[in-house]
Amino acid sequence: MTAAVTGSPPLPTVPAIEAQLRADLQPTELHVLDESGDHAGHAGANAEGFGTHFRVRIASPLFNGKSRVARHRLVYDSMQNFIDQGLHALAIEIIDKT
Repeated sequence: MTAAVTGSPPLPTVPAIEAQLRADLQPTELHVLDESGDHAGHAGANAEGFGTHFRVRIASPLFNGKSRVARHRLVYDSMQNFIDQGLHALAIEIIDKT
């Protein structure tokens, strides 16, 4: 995929986000959805209709014993590079496997 503006970083994709989360958080369950098309005209949306709004459903043993805020922080920390690339909104759903 090409970036919207020449010289800008490529927009985040589902496979790239999945790979990063798998590498950082070793999830036992992971679903990543690009919901950008549902946000056309909203803040942070782009003309391409992808790469700006994502939903992550994730379970990870690294979440065990951590608060909801700490679990979300782990996901946001893993996603920082994508946030820098234009990821505008990230909905996080923690799947509790305990």
